[in-house]
Formats: sequence, structure tokens, C-alpha cells
Amino acid sequence: MTVVSVINYKGGVGKTTLTANIGAELAYRGHRVLLIDLDPQASLTFSFVEPTMWERELADERTILQWFGDVLDRGGAAPLDPYVLTPPTVNEVIGQHSEGRLDLVPSHLMLTDADLDFAASLGGSRFQHGSPRFLSLHRALADALAAPAFTDYHVVLVDCPPNFTMVTRTGVVASDHILIPARPDYLSTLGIDYLRKKVSELVTDYNRVAAGRADQISPEILGIVFTMVQYTGHGPLLALRNFIGHPATIEIPRFQQMIRDNKTVFASAGEHGLPAVLMPDANVNVQYELQQLASEFLAKIRP
Repeated sequence: MTVVSVINYKGGVGKTTLTANIGAELAYRGHRVLLIDLDPQASLTFSFVEPTMWERELADERTILQWFGDVLDRGGAAPLDPYVLTPPTVNEVIGQHSEGRLDLVPSHLMLTDADLDFAASLGGSRFQHGSPRFLSLHRALADALAAPAFTDYHVVLVDCPPNFTMVTRTGVVASDHILIPARPDYLSTLGIDYLRKKVSELVTDYNRVAAGRADQISPEILGIVFTMVQYTGHGPLLALRNFIGHPATIEIPRFQQMIRDNKTVFASAGEHGLPAVLMPDANVNVQYELQQLASEFLAKIRP
């Protein structure tokens, strides 16, 4: 099983769109994929689950918010499998083509409260290293995913919020890789180097506390995926090419495949419970780019 966190400090960069479409395409190809929605906006959740169904069947008992509550009550890992659901619409399409499956741990709009409770449990908002719960709380998601219930999954994609609070940190600690979506503009790329430094600091702090243990962490940044790219007849707009062509300025590689801007396709995808890559009659250029991105993603996590 490979665990990948998808994160950028800047919102509105296509983070959830990438998570949903890569996950769906991999499942369509026969992989067993788990999506974990750690973002309080719950956009990934509502890409597969109708809000009325979420309110009626999930909100009170079967979201990541209740799981974090279990973690805090136990002081460490809690079983995650009771919170996993299999969205029917997307899996009906997947099942017609392969034996793959796409599962989801849904989020909750009140997830921000869990961050406050985590900070209090660790002695303050700076996650003090001296807390006896530092390791157990940071690696709660990693320990949960190590349970036998998850051994059949090939890929886990974690949709992280645009911050580096405790909920995000549990995702990073559980991850083998980190994927950074970004629009090719100044504001969207501004925080990427800062994010890289925060990840490095977390790895250093965690491994210092875990010295002598076998569960040291070393998540690798896979690279930047440029999204919402606007094209002319000759390629990306001239104003975007400087950001696309010079990723070395922040010392992070980029994916070769980019995803074009198409508000019509992506905006309507969530309404049908199907990501754009699996929607019938969707824009063929968008679908091709998403398929190619999934292939490049697989090549990077399993060279």
C-alpha cells in the first residue's frame, strides 16, 4: 500500500479535483483505492456523496470527525475501517470495467474542532515535543492504516486542508509521498517552498522524538502538478509559461502532465457523483490529461 497526501497552502488550486480523479482512474484500471478526506470543506466527500445522504446517514456517526474523537479518547490509534464507505455511483461505473474499487472516509464540516482538541491534548498549538502523546497522536492515522482491514488497498490518497495544523500532520506522518497541486501563477506557487520547509521540520521533529524506534518517517515530495492551465492554440498562455518552466527555483520537480482549466466539466462532475475522468461525454482533452496524469503518478510511486 502506498499513501500519498495531496496538499497546498493555497486553496482553489484543484487539490480535491486531482485527488478524486486520480483515485477514480486508478480504481477504473483495477486498483483498490481509498480516499481520506481531511479537509473541513468536505469537497472530496461531496464529490461522491449527496449532501442530503451525508446529513442523514454519515454526519453524526461515520466521518473522520468521529474517528478523531475516538483517537483523542484513546490517546492514539483507533479503528478506521468502521468509517469507510463505498460510494455506489462511481463504483458501478468502475465495476463494469474492472475489479477495482474506490472507497472513501468522509469528512465533516466541523473538523476544525478536532484540530483545537488535538492542540489542547499536546499542551498547546505548537504541538510540544515533550508531550507523552506526541508520537501516538501524530501517527494515529499511520497506525490505523496498518490494520489488517487495509492490507488489500493499493493506494491511499489523503486530501489535506490548506494548512499545517494537527489534522494535516497526521496525514503527512502516514504518507510515503506528497503531491502538490498548483495553479501556474504567483499566489498559488508562493507557499510551496514554505510547505516543503514545514514538512522537513515535521520529519526532523518526529524522528528526533522517535529516535531508536522502527517507525521513522521520510515522506517524499513527488512533485508539483500544474492545474487550471489556460491554453491558446500554441500551448499555455504566455503569462503562465514562466511559472511552468522554472520549477527549479523552489527545488521541487514537476509532473510533465498538466491539467487544463475547464470549469464546465469539473463543476458538474460532483453533481453526478462521478469525477470528470469517468464521466460519459466529458471533454476528451481533459479526460486524456487526467488519464496521462494517473499513468505518470503510478510511474512515480512505483518506479
